[in-house]
Amino acid sequence: MEVSASKRGILSASVVKKESYLSRLKKNASSHWQLYVLMLLPIIYLLIFKYVPMYGALIAFKNYIPTKGVWGSEWVGLKHFDRFFHSYEFVRIMKNTILLSIYSLFAGFPFPIILALSLNYVNARFFKKTVQMITYAPHFISVVVMVGIILQMMDPRVGLVQTIMKYFGLPTINFMGIPEWFSHVFVWSGIWQNVGFSCIIYLAALAAVDPSLHEAAVVDGANKVQRMWHVDLPGIMPVAVILLIMNTGHVLDIGFEKVLLMQNPLNMSSSEVIDTFVYKVGLASTAINYSYSSAIGLFKSVINLVLLVLVNRIARKLGQTSLW
Repeated sequence: MEVSASKRGILSASVVKKESYLSRLKKNASSHWQLYVLMLLPIIYLLIFKYVPMYGALIAFKNYIPTKGVWGSEWVGLKHFDRFFHSYEFVRIMKNTILLSIYSLFAGFPFPIILALSLNYVNARFFKKTVQMITYAPHFISVVVMVGIILQMMDPRVGLVQTIMKYFGLPTINFMGIPEWFSHVFVWSGIWQNVGFSCIIYLAALAAVDPSLHEAAVVDGANKVQRMWHVDLPGIMPVAVILLIMNTGHVLDIGFEKVLLMQNPLNMSSSEVIDTFVYKVGLASTAINYSYSSAIGLFKSVINLVLLVLVNRIARKLGQTSLW
């Protein structure tokens, strides 16, 4: 009897606590309804465009036939995942995807920081604005046009890069025809396109650094490089760690547009990645297999989620900056 009374007491306490929470939420919503209305729009967007499409991930576990629908198609469990893991293309595709992702992540990470730190100490306003405009501009070029520029510049007969190499007596290299050169062209063209736009966030973070820290460093005799290292860099490090964590969450999302446009039969061995493979299996193949391509895409998303959680946990243990 005493145990039952105790359980009833705990249950009633939890009900009271729940009611108290709901009443507080209702009171807060009534007093700040404008903020809740503003919050409603992004929540609706997330529900419609991010969570509702997750329903389609079910076809990764079925032999999806459009005429039967998602629920009418045969349930096959992990068959499509097993097929991908045991396919002869699995190792090559994963190797190419991971290589391009890690290369892009670590090669592209320091350049926006270096550019932002450099621009932050430029006093000539005209020069600073000119450099910003030149570095921002490539970000607004479409992928199709940018790949066209790259292919023209790398052309082994009339390309600008080849002309410069010939001027210095260097041998001509068919960059887009040699598989080993594909990752370098892909990564460094991406850095050229995005470094200016990415540094905007770091410039904003540098603007928030306390000026009194710089004044104290100047009084102590620190030069500009020492102020960058001991004042600016620690000031923007939380932002840099957050961006690194978020980029790690998309480490396997290379995107198929640029890779697909840069692909040719000669560099296919190093340019085939998960996104282009999913596109070809799911949409461009004569024997379209929606379930197989969905299984590969779902596998990629799960890996990205695991990496995001892992890196966030490591960052939280090493410092105090993390997403959650």
